[in-house]
Amino acid sequence: MQSQIQKLAQDALPNIVGIRRHLHSHPELSFEEFETAKYIAQQLRDMGLTPHEGVATTGTVVYIEGKNPSSKTVALRADIDALPIVEANDVPYKSQKEGVMHACGHDAHTASLLGVAHILHNLRDQFEGTVKLLFQPGEEKIPGGASLMIKDGVLKPQGIYQAPKSIIGQHVMPHLPAGKVGFREGMYMARCPKWR
Repeated sequence: MQSQIQKLAQDALPNIVGIRRHLHSHPELSFEEFETAKYIAQQLRDMGLTPHEGVATTGTVVYIEGKNPSSKTVALRADIDALPIVEANDVPYKSQKEGVMHACGHDAHTASLLGVAHILHNLRDQFEGTVKLLFQPGEEKIPGGASLMIKDGVLKPQGIYQAPKSIIGQHVMPHLPAGKVGFREGMYMARCPKWR
């Protein structure tokens, strides 16, 4: 299966780069990701998947069923919002919204999860259970889109699907060499604001 994953990833790479650049040039602030959400949903529909839109207003959820989809569920998560930052880069895909930029890598996270959706959908007859993809809004703003998605029930059983046994999130980390992945259990790179 590893060679199949690598081939699917290599074949999808140009499209995923294009998705990332589109997202980068069209950033939206936390809880304002309406066009981003539409774009994500259309990408998923183009793959033959059925996205559930409007979770926590601008979040999207999609299920990719493997064999025996009710047996277990794991979740993968990407954040979709940008920051109120002026982009100083001079690249063809520079932000088209003055004062808004994907400066924290959420464009890459979202594009990567769409790439994973493509790979999993193509390999769905080779894994057991269901993979639930969570495209989370408002990661950069309190109360945070994760808490709102949880309030909307994304961690509860849904129909034939069990509650996720685990959730895997990713974050770009520029100081790791290309092709290397850092991994750890539990919370990581979390921001803990001071509450008064």
